Amino acid sequence: MTPMADAQTYSLTSGKYRADIAAVGAGLRVLEYDGAALTETWEAGTKPPLSAGLVLAPWPNRTADGTFTFDGVEHRMEISEPSRNNASHGFVRRVAWTLVQHTDSRVEQSVDIGTHQGWPFSVTLTVVHELSADGLTVTATAKNTGDSAAPYGMGFHTYARVGDVPLDDCTLEFSAGTRLPLDPERNLPVGNSVSTADTEYDFRKPRTLRGVQLDTPFSASLPDADGRANHVLRGPDGAATVLWTDSNFGWVQVFTADPANDQAYPDRGRALAIEPMTCPPDALNSEIDLIVLEPGQTWSGTLGMRYEK
Repeated sequence: MTPMADAQTYSLTSGKYRADIAAVGAGLRVLEYDGAALTETWEAGTKPPLSAGLVLAPWPNRTADGTFTFDGVEHRMEISEPSRNNASHGFVRRVAWTLVQHTDSRVEQSVDIGTHQGWPFSVTLTVVHELSADGLTVTATAKNTGDSAAPYGMGFHTYARVGDVPLDDCTLEFSAGTRLPLDPERNLPVGNSVSTADTEYDFRKPRTLRGVQLDTPFSASLPDADGRANHVLRGPDGAATVLWTDSNFGWVQVFTADPANDQAYPDRGRALAIEPMTCPPDALNSEIDLIVLEPGQTWSGTLGMRYEK
Protein backbone atom coordinates (compact mmCIF):
# COMPACT_ATOMS: atom_id res chain seq x y z
CA MET A 1 0.00 0.00 0.00
CA THR A 2 2.29 2.74 -1.32
CA PRO A 3 1.28 6.40 -1.76
CA MET A 4 1.39 7.37 -5.42
CA ALA A 5 0.03 9.75 -8.04
CA ASP A 6 -1.65 7.06 -10.15
CA ALA A 7 -3.61 8.31 -13.17
CA GLN A 8 -5.45 4.98 -13.48
CA THR A 9 -9.22 5.35 -13.63
CA TYR A 10 -11.94 2.85 -14.45
CA SER A 11 -14.74 4.02 -16.75
CA LEU A 12 -18.29 2.82 -16.19
CA THR A 13 -21.42 3.28 -18.31
CA SER A 14 -25.05 2.26 -18.05
CA GLY A 15 -27.78 3.92 -20.09
CA LYS A 16 -27.41 7.70 -19.64
CA TYR A 17 -25.07 7.35 -16.65
CA ARG A 18 -21.29 7.55 -16.87
CA ALA A 19 -18.70 7.37 -14.09
CA ASP A 20 -14.93 7.34 -13.66
CA ILE A 21 -13.50 5.70 -10.54
CA ALA A 22 -9.89 6.42 -9.58
CA ALA A 23 -7.48 3.77 -8.36
CA VAL A 24 -6.09 6.15 -5.73
CA GLY A 25 -8.49 6.35 -2.81
CA ALA A 26 -11.11 4.42 -4.82
CA GLY A 27 -12.28 7.94 -5.61
CA LEU A 28 -15.46 8.85 -7.46
CA ARG A 29 -13.86 11.20 -10.01
CA VAL A 30 -16.83 11.64 -12.36
CA LEU A 31 -20.52 10.89 -12.23
CA GLU A 32 -22.73 12.20 -15.05
CA TYR A 33 -26.27 11.74 -16.28
CA ASP A 34 -26.85 12.50 -19.96
CA GLY A 35 -23.69 14.61 -19.94
CA ALA A 36 -24.66 16.67 -16.86
CA ALA A 37 -22.29 16.47 -13.89
CA LEU A 38 -23.70 15.05 -10.65
CA THR A 39 -20.38 15.37 -8.78
CA GLU A 40 -17.39 17.69 -8.69
CA THR A 41 -14.38 16.31 -10.54
CA TRP A 42 -10.62 16.69 -10.92
CA GLU A 43 -7.95 15.86 -13.48
CA ALA A 44 -6.88 12.22 -13.48
CA GLY A 45 -3.51 11.67 -11.86
CA THR A 46 -3.69 14.80 -9.73
CA LYS A 47 -4.56 15.17 -6.06
CA PRO A 48 -8.34 15.51 -5.65
CA PRO A 49 -9.19 18.98 -4.29
CA LEU A 50 -10.50 18.94 -0.73
CA SER A 51 -10.39 15.10 -0.77
CA ALA A 52 -13.26 15.04 -3.28
CA GLY A 53 -14.77 11.63 -3.90
CA LEU A 54 -12.34 9.67 -1.73
CA VAL A 55 -12.95 6.80 0.70
CA LEU A 56 -12.18 7.59 4.36
CA ALA A 57 -11.21 4.60 6.53
CA PRO A 58 -10.64 3.13 9.08
CA TRP A 59 -12.16 6.27 10.54
CA PRO A 60 -13.84 9.25 8.88
CA ASN A 61 -13.31 12.85 9.83
CA ARG A 62 -10.96 13.59 12.78
CA THR A 63 -9.38 11.95 15.82
CA ALA A 64 -8.33 14.45 18.49
CA ASP A 65 -4.55 14.58 19.01
CA GLY A 66 -4.28 11.36 17.01
CA THR A 67 -4.85 9.49 20.29
CA PHE A 68 -7.46 6.96 21.38
CA THR A 69 -7.82 4.06 23.79
CA PHE A 70 -9.21 0.69 22.69
CA ASP A 71 -9.51 -2.41 24.89
CA GLY A 72 -7.56 -0.60 27.56
CA VAL A 73 -4.58 0.19 25.33
CA GLU A 74 -3.69 3.75 24.34
CA HIS A 75 -2.76 4.31 20.70
CA ARG A 76 -1.00 7.38 19.29
CA MET A 77 -1.31 7.86 15.55
CA GLU A 78 0.55 10.24 13.29
CA ILE A 79 -0.85 13.77 13.16
CA SER A 80 -2.01 14.33 9.58
CA GLU A 81 -3.72 17.69 10.21
CA PRO A 82 -1.02 19.67 12.04
CA SER A 83 -2.94 22.95 12.05
CA ARG A 84 -5.57 21.35 14.29
CA ASN A 85 -3.44 18.60 15.87
CA ASN A 86 -5.73 15.87 14.58
CA ALA A 87 -5.38 12.59 12.74
CA SER A 88 -7.67 13.06 9.78
CA HIS A 89 -9.63 10.80 7.43
CA GLY A 90 -7.81 7.50 7.90
CA PHE A 91 -5.12 5.81 5.81
CA VAL A 92 -6.59 4.81 2.45
CA ARG A 93 -7.50 8.02 0.59
CA ARG A 94 -4.05 8.66 -0.86
CA VAL A 95 -2.95 5.16 -1.85
CA ALA A 96 -3.60 3.06 -4.93
CA TRP A 97 -6.13 0.30 -4.39
CA THR A 98 -5.94 -3.15 -5.97
CA LEU A 99 -8.26 -3.90 -8.87
CA VAL A 100 -10.39 -6.99 -8.25
CA GLN A 101 -12.74 -6.81 -11.25
CA HIS A 102 -13.78 -4.27 -13.88
CA THR A 103 -16.68 -4.58 -16.34
CA ASP A 104 -18.53 -2.00 -18.43
CA SER A 105 -20.77 -0.99 -15.51
CA ARG A 106 -18.98 -2.21 -12.38
CA VAL A 107 -15.59 -1.94 -10.70
CA GLU A 108 -14.46 -3.65 -7.51
CA GLN A 109 -11.32 -2.50 -5.69
CA SER A 110 -9.75 -3.56 -2.42
CA VAL A 111 -7.06 -2.43 -0.02
CA ASP A 112 -5.40 -3.89 3.04
CA ILE A 113 -5.45 -0.96 5.43
CA GLY A 114 -2.29 -2.32 7.02
CA THR A 115 -0.64 -1.45 10.31
CA HIS A 116 0.57 2.08 10.99
CA GLN A 117 1.94 4.09 13.87
CA GLY A 118 -0.72 3.76 16.55
CA TRP A 119 -2.83 1.42 14.39
CA PRO A 120 -1.93 -2.25 14.95
CA PHE A 121 -5.18 -3.68 13.52
CA SER A 122 -5.64 -5.80 10.39
CA VAL A 123 -8.64 -4.84 8.26
CA THR A 124 -9.24 -5.37 4.54
CA LEU A 125 -11.63 -3.02 2.77
CA THR A 126 -13.47 -3.67 -0.50
CA VAL A 127 -15.52 -1.08 -2.39
CA VAL A 128 -17.72 -1.76 -5.41
CA HIS A 129 -19.00 1.05 -7.66
CA GLU A 130 -21.80 -0.08 -10.00
CA LEU A 131 -23.98 1.76 -12.48
CA SER A 132 -27.49 0.75 -13.48
CA ALA A 133 -30.69 2.39 -14.68
CA ASP A 134 -31.16 3.53 -11.07
CA GLY A 135 -27.84 5.40 -10.96
CA LEU A 136 -24.72 4.65 -8.95
CA THR A 137 -24.63 2.12 -6.11
CA VAL A 138 -21.56 1.89 -3.88
CA THR A 139 -21.12 -1.12 -1.61
CA ALA A 140 -18.39 -1.12 1.02
CA THR A 141 -17.23 -4.18 2.93
CA ALA A 142 -14.70 -4.33 5.75
CA LYS A 143 -13.29 -7.58 7.16
CA ASN A 144 -11.13 -8.07 10.24
CA THR A 145 -8.31 -10.29 8.99
CA GLY A 146 -6.39 -10.19 12.27
CA ASP A 147 -6.58 -12.18 15.49
CA SER A 148 -7.90 -9.44 17.78
CA ALA A 149 -10.88 -7.07 17.78
CA ALA A 150 -10.51 -3.90 15.69
CA PRO A 151 -12.31 -0.54 15.90
CA TYR A 152 -13.68 0.67 12.58
CA GLY A 153 -15.49 3.53 10.93
CA MET A 154 -15.65 4.88 7.40
CA GLY A 155 -16.99 7.64 5.22
CA PHE A 156 -17.13 8.88 1.65
CA HIS A 157 -16.03 12.44 0.86
CA THR A 158 -18.63 12.89 -1.87
CA TYR A 159 -19.35 16.21 -3.59
CA ALA A 160 -22.74 16.75 -5.26
CA ARG A 161 -23.67 19.22 -7.99
CA VAL A 162 -26.53 19.72 -10.43
CA GLY A 163 -24.92 20.13 -13.83
CA ASP A 164 -23.46 23.61 -14.18
CA VAL A 165 -25.96 25.30 -11.85
CA PRO A 166 -24.20 27.50 -9.27
CA LEU A 167 -24.54 26.18 -5.73
CA ASP A 168 -26.27 29.38 -4.58
CA ASP A 169 -29.08 28.72 -7.06
CA CYS A 170 -29.78 25.27 -5.56
CA THR A 171 -31.78 24.04 -2.62
CA LEU A 172 -30.87 21.26 -0.20
CA GLU A 173 -33.25 18.92 1.60
CA PHE A 174 -32.69 16.06 4.04
CA SER A 175 -34.53 14.91 7.16
CA ALA A 176 -31.82 14.65 9.85
CA GLY A 177 -33.26 15.81 13.15
CA THR A 178 -30.07 16.44 15.13
CA ARG A 179 -26.57 17.81 14.61
CA LEU A 180 -23.38 17.46 16.59
CA PRO A 181 -21.86 20.86 17.50
CA LEU A 182 -18.18 21.29 16.65
CA ASP A 183 -15.41 23.47 18.00
CA PRO A 184 -14.69 25.75 15.02
CA GLU A 185 -10.96 25.83 15.82
CA ARG A 186 -10.38 22.07 15.64
CA ASN A 187 -13.61 20.71 14.10
CA LEU A 188 -14.05 18.36 17.05
CA PRO A 189 -17.31 17.67 18.89
CA VAL A 190 -18.27 19.83 21.84
CA GLY A 191 -21.19 18.51 23.89
CA ASN A 192 -24.05 16.29 22.81
CA SER A 193 -26.19 16.29 19.69
CA VAL A 194 -28.86 18.99 19.55
CA SER A 195 -32.12 19.31 17.67
CA THR A 196 -32.10 21.02 14.29
CA ALA A 197 -35.83 21.82 14.36
CA ASP A 198 -36.60 25.44 13.47
CA THR A 199 -32.91 26.40 13.37
CA GLU A 200 -30.52 27.37 10.58
CA TYR A 201 -29.59 23.66 10.41
CA ASP A 202 -33.14 22.46 9.64
CA PHE A 203 -33.28 21.04 6.11
CA ARG A 204 -36.44 18.97 6.46
CA LYS A 205 -37.91 21.19 3.76
CA PRO A 206 -35.90 22.45 0.76
CA ARG A 207 -33.77 25.45 1.68
CA THR A 208 -31.76 27.71 -0.55
CA LEU A 209 -28.00 27.41 -0.19
CA ARG A 210 -27.31 31.02 -1.09
CA GLY A 211 -24.72 32.25 1.39
CA VAL A 212 -25.06 29.16 3.61
CA GLN A 213 -21.90 28.00 5.39
CA LEU A 214 -21.79 24.46 6.75
CA ASP A 215 -19.19 22.09 8.14
CA THR A 216 -21.58 20.09 10.27
CA PRO A 217 -22.16 16.45 11.23
CA PHE A 218 -25.82 15.44 11.27
CA SER A 219 -27.34 12.24 12.59
CA ALA A 220 -28.93 9.94 10.04
CA SER A 221 -31.79 11.26 7.98
CA LEU A 222 -35.07 9.42 8.37
CA PRO A 223 -35.52 6.72 5.73
CA ASP A 224 -38.14 6.94 3.01
CA ALA A 225 -40.46 4.06 2.15
CA ASP A 226 -37.62 2.28 0.34
CA GLY A 227 -35.55 2.26 3.54
CA ARG A 228 -33.05 4.78 2.18
CA ALA A 229 -32.19 8.17 3.63
CA ASN A 230 -32.13 10.74 0.83
CA HIS A 231 -30.20 14.02 0.56
CA VAL A 232 -31.52 16.10 -2.33
CA LEU A 233 -29.64 18.92 -4.04
CA ARG A 234 -32.05 20.53 -6.51
CA GLY A 235 -31.61 23.15 -9.21
CA PRO A 236 -34.11 25.85 -10.16
CA ASP A 237 -35.53 23.83 -13.09
CA GLY A 238 -36.40 20.88 -10.81
CA ALA A 239 -33.47 18.67 -11.77
CA ALA A 240 -31.80 17.11 -8.72
CA THR A 241 -28.84 15.05 -7.61
CA VAL A 242 -29.84 12.65 -4.84
CA LEU A 243 -27.34 11.00 -2.51
CA TRP A 244 -28.86 8.12 -0.55
CA THR A 245 -27.58 5.85 2.20
CA ASP A 246 -28.73 2.70 3.91
CA SER A 247 -29.04 2.43 7.70
CA ASN A 248 -25.38 1.43 8.11
CA PHE A 249 -24.34 5.03 7.48
CA GLY A 250 -25.79 6.71 10.53
CA TRP A 251 -24.19 10.12 10.03
CA VAL A 252 -23.59 12.66 7.30
CA GLN A 253 -21.21 15.63 7.32
CA VAL A 254 -22.34 18.51 5.12
CA PHE A 255 -19.60 20.93 4.08
CA THR A 256 -19.63 24.01 1.87
CA ALA A 257 -16.39 24.74 0.11
CA ASP A 258 -16.14 28.50 -0.28
CA PRO A 259 -13.47 30.99 -1.39
CA ALA A 260 -14.58 33.19 1.51
CA ASN A 261 -13.02 30.57 3.80
CA ASP A 262 -9.96 30.00 1.61
CA GLN A 263 -11.43 26.63 0.65
CA ALA A 264 -12.73 27.19 -2.85
CA TYR A 265 -13.31 24.22 -5.12
CA PRO A 266 -11.14 24.80 -8.22
CA ASP A 267 -13.05 26.26 -11.19
CA ARG A 268 -16.28 26.17 -9.19
CA GLY A 269 -15.81 28.37 -6.12
CA ARG A 270 -18.61 27.31 -3.81
CA ALA A 271 -19.31 23.57 -3.78
CA LEU A 272 -21.16 21.11 -1.56
CA ALA A 273 -19.81 17.95 0.06
CA ILE A 274 -22.36 15.46 1.38
CA GLU A 275 -20.27 12.93 3.28
CA PRO A 276 -21.96 9.73 4.52
CA MET A 277 -20.24 8.39 7.64
CA THR A 278 -20.79 5.38 9.89
CA CYS A 279 -19.88 7.42 12.96
CA PRO A 280 -19.35 11.06 13.96
CA PRO A 281 -16.05 12.92 14.28
CA ASP A 282 -13.71 11.63 17.00
CA ALA A 283 -15.63 8.36 17.34
CA LEU A 284 -12.44 6.48 18.20
CA ASN A 285 -12.60 8.40 21.48
CA SER A 286 -16.34 8.90 22.07
CA GLU A 287 -17.14 5.39 20.74
CA ILE A 288 -20.45 6.77 19.41
CA ASP A 289 -21.58 4.35 16.69
CA LEU A 290 -18.05 2.95 16.49
CA ILE A 291 -17.99 -0.44 14.78
CA VAL A 292 -16.00 -3.17 16.53
CA LEU A 293 -15.01 -6.01 14.22
CA GLU A 294 -14.17 -9.29 15.88
CA PRO A 295 -11.59 -11.56 14.19
CA GLY A 296 -13.06 -12.81 10.91
CA GLN A 297 -16.11 -10.54 11.18
CA THR A 298 -17.38 -8.61 8.14
CA TRP A 299 -19.31 -5.33 7.99
CA SER A 300 -21.07 -3.98 4.90
CA GLY A 301 -22.91 -0.77 3.99
CA THR A 302 -24.42 0.76 0.84
CA LEU A 303 -24.98 4.22 -0.55
CA GLY A 304 -25.56 5.71 -3.97
CA MET A 305 -26.37 8.65 -6.18
CA ARG A 306 -28.96 9.25 -8.86
CA TYR A 307 -30.42 11.93 -11.12
CA GLU A 308 -34.00 12.96 -10.47
CA LYS A 309 -36.49 15.27 -12.14
